[in-house]
Amino acid sequence: MRIAVSNGHLVCPGQRLDGPGNLYIADGRIVSAGARPDGFTADLEIALDGQYVCPGIVDLSVHTREPGFEHKATIASETAAAVRSGVTSMVCPPDTRPVTDTPAVVELIHQRRQRLDKTRIYPLGALTKGLDGQQLTEAAALKRAGCVGLSNVDKPIVDTEVLRRAFEYAAGFDLPVFIHPEDHYLKNQGVMHEGKISTRLGLPGIPETAETIAISRSLLLIEQTGVTAHFCRLSCARSVELIAMAKQQGLPVTADVGICYLYLTELNVDGFNSQCRLWPPLRADRDRLALLEGLMSGVIDAVCSDHQPHDEDAKAVPFSRAEPGASTLEVLAPLAFNLVATRGFKLEQVVRSLCTRPASIIGIAAGTLAEGAPADLFIFDDNRQWTVAAEQLASAGKNTPFDDWEMNGKVTHTIVGGKPAYQDN
Repeated sequence: MRIAVSNGHLVCPGQRLDGPGNLYIADGRIVSAGARPDGFTADLEIALDGQYVCPGIVDLSVHTREPGFEHKATIASETAAAVRSGVTSMVCPPDTRPVTDTPAVVELIHQRRQRLDKTRIYPLGALTKGLDGQQLTEAAALKRAGCVGLSNVDKPIVDTEVLRRAFEYAAGFDLPVFIHPEDHYLKNQGVMHEGKISTRLGLPGIPETAETIAISRSLLLIEQTGVTAHFCRLSCARSVELIAMAKQQGLPVTADVGICYLYLTELNVDGFNSQCRLWPPLRADRDRLALLEGLMSGVIDAVCSDHQPHDEDAKAVPFSRAEPGASTLEVLAPLAFNLVATRGFKLEQVVRSLCTRPASIIGIAAGTLAEGAPADLFIFDDNRQWTVAAEQLASAGKNTPFDDWEMNGKVTHTIVGGKPAYQDN
């Protein structure tokens, strides 16, 4: 299929594009970001009026819930939500059922995705079998099956010797380790950030040291083993400082932040709002501001949705019993682009954090409008205003803390592999 996108505003940090231009696609790849190729005739013409044309979003954390938790969501429902959001590639954590700790589970995920032919899925393999924190998985087999990294998600590896061996093993196969930093013992039974709000609500708190001590422990082992590591969902100001120091020392580390943590704080938990029960917890406003500064400075490499769809019953319980996580795929792009107008970010900074850097972190050919690259892209209209309505989300998870929020900007088209995957009517 041949597609011509005309009169757009092309944005691609890797190609230093940030201005008016046309884009031409043929046979699933970008053939020109500029002049129309000789003899090019389009099967589909998309005429724009200055809307942004960007590389497809590479989302570093999307829980599809399949296999094993189809009552919450499925690969079909969440890839449908993804293309509505400009997400053309997504990384899926290994906390499925069965756990993604064998090539068979990886193949199952790939087969179900291929039948749908929508967003590309890149699984993470489990760092330990069954995520039990004890026995290492077969990293080489998981890599051959298509895993782009290893993670133990929210299941702690308490034994530091096991963690060290896991890092060494992953380094030997050139697989990045995705680390969710949290000290199991300091977290204890906490359900929200430890502070004045948790005290007033009578809820057990999680101190920020539960995150920072876990980061410090991992950094020392990274220094020893040389493993490439990605820190997932930073939530504290001090965590940003630790990652900045690690980068200054030349350690092979990157980090991301979930979109919720750039907009919400512990104050949003007031009233026992279970939609704001997240993991890691929402913290103080000073932490939110530090995360924004870390993203702007480049200490934080990427923004992700950290999409965690839940069934209604998972949130319709007292706060301390509610399952953590939020449905955020469909607000990722508008909230990220809103940082340009409200926080002084440059357009290329936003696109780099959504597209270019995440692609680099997992080592895939994406996040670019370069000639010859796969034609994965989305079109964003920053003049489209809409209101989030939880029940109208394409995701099976309606558990969003952004219900009734007014959004400035909307994804109008998504193209995956040179084929139209979504068009807003």
